[in-house]
Amino acid sequence: MKWTRRDMIKGLAGLPIVGGIWWAGASKGLMTNKERSEILEQLNIKPSLSSALPSIGGKPIRVGIVGFGIRGEQLCKSLGFATKEWLQNMEKAVEKNPKHTALKDFQAQDKLNINLVAVCDAFDVRAENVIASFSTKENTVKRYKTHQEMIRSGNVDAIIIATPDHWHAPMAIDALENGVHVYVEKPMTHTIEETYRLREAAEKSSALLMVGHQHRQTLSFKTAQDIVKKGTLGHVSMIQTNTNRNDDNGAWNYSIHEEANEQTIDWDLFLGSAPKVPFNKNHFFRWRKWWAYGSGLSGDLLTHDYDRLNCVMNMGIPDSITASGGIYTHIDGRNVPDVLQVNMEFPNFSTGSSQEKGKEKGMTFIYSATLGNGFSRPTLLMGHDATMELGNKLTIWPDSRSTKYETMLKSNKMRPSNPIFQYDPGANIPDAISSATSQYFADKGLMWTYINGSRVDSTFLHLREWLSGIKNGGELSCGIKEGFEEAISAHMTGLSYKLGRRIDWDSSNQVIKPIEGINFDEVLLSNA
Repeated sequence: MKWTRRDMIKGLAGLPIVGGIWWAGASKGLMTNKERSEILEQLNIKPSLSSALPSIGGKPIRVGIVGFGIRGEQLCKSLGFATKEWLQNMEKAVEKNPKHTALKDFQAQDKLNINLVAVCDAFDVRAENVIASFSTKENTVKRYKTHQEMIRSGNVDAIIIATPDHWHAPMAIDALENGVHVYVEKPMTHTIEETYRLREAAEKSSALLMVGHQHRQTLSFKTAQDIVKKGTLGHVSMIQTNTNRNDDNGAWNYSIHEEANEQTIDWDLFLGSAPKVPFNKNHFFRWRKWWAYGSGLSGDLLTHDYDRLNCVMNMGIPDSITASGGIYTHIDGRNVPDVLQVNMEFPNFSTGSSQEKGKEKGMTFIYSATLGNGFSRPTLLMGHDATMELGNKLTIWPDSRSTKYETMLKSNKMRPSNPIFQYDPGANIPDAISSATSQYFADKGLMWTYINGSRVDSTFLHLREWLSGIKNGGELSCGIKEGFEEAISAHMTGLSYKLGRRIDWDSSNQVIKPIEGINFDEVLLSNA
């Protein structure tokens, strides 16, 4: 009987999936239970459960938010603080569609033992929104003009940094040097020099640094770690991952607030170390489009894909990177590319081999992105024995030329057209996607994961891990080591794109190999 990938998808759509695990032939009964059990026994894959963490007890942790734009508001919501406007909008959404789950999910979220006590934002409207929405009789949120005032006030134990990229490292370094814990959004830094300074500050400080790659909480990625470690895929020689977005929000053309003007925005505070230019609302609200404040596709979106694969593969910084692209879909004054192609080379990396020793070694990581097309392309880990499609769920397809599965393939117990394993922790749970950009993040496992049949915000889990670490100690899943690897890889990509040449990493000396006559940070910050 012909069995296709289309049949698999149709079969999954109406199939109750016990424990979120599905295996080959389930929709058409091509295999006996004995044959399926034999495959599962050989694979020996253990679906991951959420990490158990000590409770966040004792006195509430006093948290300050620095930057209350799009991501800052999302982070506060994950902490349990939703603005009045958002709550009202979600209530209206439920009235229109009773199946809309965002409000229900927020209300069901576990409470974290924190007080949101401080805000710093260059835009008056945002800061005032925090104070109006989150202040109570017991806890008044205080506004600070600068992050320095907040850090030195003695009123905060920890800060969350959700600012433009050029402010990430200066704020994080200042906080760590003053014993204040830090949660910083990606990319961790804006320049190479500050990447090393932040690493030094984090290693010396008693305070904890967490980098905001919340996908490290996604259960499918944790299961993928087990799959790779057990050699299920064989030697992985190529990874392919992508960004496809095709709307204004996805292209960083965010809305400009009607109350924004020179009186309501502290322009000098926003600029900081960036070049001094006249007041510009486009730059303020759409800062990701300029190298002076952001890092473009290499720092904003590649970092997601690099880190979620680094969390699965633990491959570290590539030996070399080549990148190309241009501004091809949004010619609107931006100077960061909106189309990007990146090759990262890992010539000495190996996930193990099922073939004779010495035959296989090395891997290429390919990332391609466009902000002018929304077609969804999967993330693929391509090994000699199998290919894994990875997102919020994962699927493994055997390779017809596999050495590891040769016997089963010859006996037709495995077939290249049939997946041999799928893990879908969100099976049969409806997901309300509000936009194409939200769908992009959801498909990549960046929005939520699933625990015991319930959808859980991945950012909430990531923040919970950080807060538990503050109270109880323990290793963080995305600390300074992971942040350093992410930042250096992103900066190497930016340099390669801007210089039009390969950029190499000296792993022995932990530096990007110098190029005579070129200052790397000047290149990264240049608007040319």
